[in-house]
Amino acid sequence: MKIFFTLIALCFAISLTAQRYQRITQRAILVDTHNDILSACIEKKVSLDQDLKGVTMSDLKRFKQGGVDVQFFSVWCDSDQRNPFDFANREMDTLYAVAERNPDKMAIVKNYSQLMQAVKAHKLAALFGVEGGHMIENDVSKLDSLYKRGARYLTLTWNNSNPWASSAMDETLHPDALQQKGLSDFGKKLVQHMNQLGMMIDVSHVGEQTFWDVMHTTTKPVIASHSDVYALCPVFRNLKDDQIKAIGKNGGVVQLNFYSGFLDSTFMQKQKLFGVHHRHELDSMIHAGTQQDYALIILFEKYAAEINSWRPPLSLLLDHLDYVVHLIGVDHVGIGSDFDGINAAPQQLNDVTNYALITKGLLQRGYSKKDINKILGGNLLRVFKQNEN
Repeated sequence: MKIFFTLIALCFAISLTAQRYQRITQRAILVDTHNDILSACIEKKVSLDQDLKGVTMSDLKRFKQGGVDVQFFSVWCDSDQRNPFDFANREMDTLYAVAERNPDKMAIVKNYSQLMQAVKAHKLAALFGVEGGHMIENDVSKLDSLYKRGARYLTLTWNNSNPWASSAMDETLHPDALQQKGLSDFGKKLVQHMNQLGMMIDVSHVGEQTFWDVMHTTTKPVIASHSDVYALCPVFRNLKDDQIKAIGKNGGVVQLNFYSGFLDSTFMQKQKLFGVHHRHELDSMIHAGTQQDYALIILFEKYAAEINSWRPPLSLLLDHLDYVVHLIGVDHVGIGSDFDGINAAPQQLNDVTNYALITKGLLQRGYSKKDINKILGGNLLRVFKQNEN
């Protein structure tokens, strides 16, 4: 009988713990700064307000289920797109259409006040983040146009450099091909212009020289919308300790990416071998018009059972989070999942309904409710508001 009551008590305790981490997640203002569902919808010819379970990592219903209150939707195309500014507007059009069809579920917001109004009304507050300076086509007026439509950060480069900023990929892998390294005079003026607009500067994807030029130019806190820690996974896209410290000193925030290849140093080699093995299928999709990054995502979905065995544990994402916290404090870290722009997240993080598992892991590591609220969204909201002023 004693064993029976002990088991009952244990089950009750487990139930209370589950209720606690789910409750904290639902009550927090959960902000994710990077989701590529707009590109995924175009590539897969689906709509965000459909039931996309099994098709994508995100849809409007699952954002609600996962407790997401504020989502920055990535506006992206690769460097081969002939008219990137037009493509950016096409992606934004798709979200505006979804918002018009679902006014009771979501609202495209353009400032902190509108964001909070949407959250209080239990609507998804939607904003845009433009991923790659090439999408403004070296034209400040095009940046202004995207800002007016709701873009509230610009990732200065994607993997490709542009005439005014060099990327992490090019600075690391193709330095001899660069005409200039870091920010040009135009690039520095663009950073200053973004400060004046109230548009956050995103240093994910940028090269180290570009990063330091930004930090010496900006007067507002920056974000790294979807980056991880170089010391734990030394790939060119991750942030080194001195960069993380500079973001902390600047008052900015590092939003952690869920991509397995930026968390686990063994993942990239496995992905490379997979690509070689399935080269014919990849080439066929690319030849048919699929953007290269999405061709690989689609192929990973096709062979999900094989890929799942490579996925790192959720604890590794929390290790990256701990590292940033220990380096610069809990006020400078958040979430930038990269869902629907990545081919594999850590175990258990299968889609946008799984954020509560991060809360669970943080509680198990001793984080307070107050600190968890900062990580889930409070830190990013602070930076967003500071950029407005």
